[in-house]
Amino acid sequence: MEVERIQALATTGLDVLPSRFVRPAHERPENSKAIEGVTVPVVTLKGSREDAVDALYRACNEWGFFLLTDHGISLELIQRLKDVGVEFFSQPQSEKEKYANDPSKGSFEGYGTKMTKNHDEKIEWIDYFFHVMSPPSRVNHEIWPQNPPSYREVTEEYNRELLKVTDVILELLSEGLGLEKDTLKTHLGGDLIELEMKINFYPPCPQPQLALGVEPHTDMSAVTILVPNDIPGLQVWKDGNWVAVDYLPGALFVHIGDQIEVLSNGKYKSVLHRSLVNKDSTRMSWAVFCAPPPDAVIGPIPEIVDEKNPAKFSTKTFAEFRYRKFNKLPQ
Repeated sequence: MEVERIQALATTGLDVLPSRFVRPAHERPENSKAIEGVTVPVVTLKGSREDAVDALYRACNEWGFFLLTDHGISLELIQRLKDVGVEFFSQPQSEKEKYANDPSKGSFEGYGTKMTKNHDEKIEWIDYFFHVMSPPSRVNHEIWPQNPPSYREVTEEYNRELLKVTDVILELLSEGLGLEKDTLKTHLGGDLIELEMKINFYPPCPQPQLALGVEPHTDMSAVTILVPNDIPGLQVWKDGNWVAVDYLPGALFVHIGDQIEVLSNGKYKSVLHRSLVNKDSTRMSWAVFCAPPPDAVIGPIPEIVDEKNPAKFSTKTFAEFRYRKFNKLPQ
């Protein structure tokens, strides 16, 4: 099945955005501008653990989102990760198509163009490459790009570093809830937690005020850790307004996802966010979803539920949660 690729379409010299990309009026960036003068939380891991626990708790309770600095991943590695992603998308279309996925058959790993179902059938202005990075038992290296040749080496190194950062984030979030530091990781599947890489590619768009790169959504993961290039576009929802997230070199952009909201019984928010596109420049981001294995049973952690704080969410396997979310069924 031949799929229209956004990158290929963008190179045809369009002046007018095709109607299938034009969002309903209330969704258009021109009609839902970000509020000015508000900045998202920045959390450093350089200070004391107590300070980090407190800062993380406040950010995730109030926003569900923060920028993480002093995280220990070298700027050089992050740059190499970006370089191999840019190289992949710079290849001829025929090379990229060798990795095309088929979501209609439930196959999301590989090169694709649309990941979400939309009742209006409006298309998002994005191509992507998606694959599992860990645990080893879930990784299929045949799906990973063969070019550039260093893709696998760089991505596996990034995976090793990100596993360490993910552990730290989950420990700090657990302690913020007054729990033992390994509580969240254990509930999410321990060493079977999956890290899934999604490289997002948003080419220049002729009328960015009418389109969206990714429509408003919360991530079904536990945590999403993202690095963008320097073209702005990410916006998060806070107190009835969109807030633009400025680029901060070297920072990790951390989203709280649905599974942490459920486990924390709502103390941590799953952040609603969207991606805008740019008229002149290509925006890219490298998102890693930290998600439980399909058979993990996720519900509010018993230690934080009592008569005063009854469970706000039902308990179900991650596979069932994912099925219901993809098909827009009530949870």
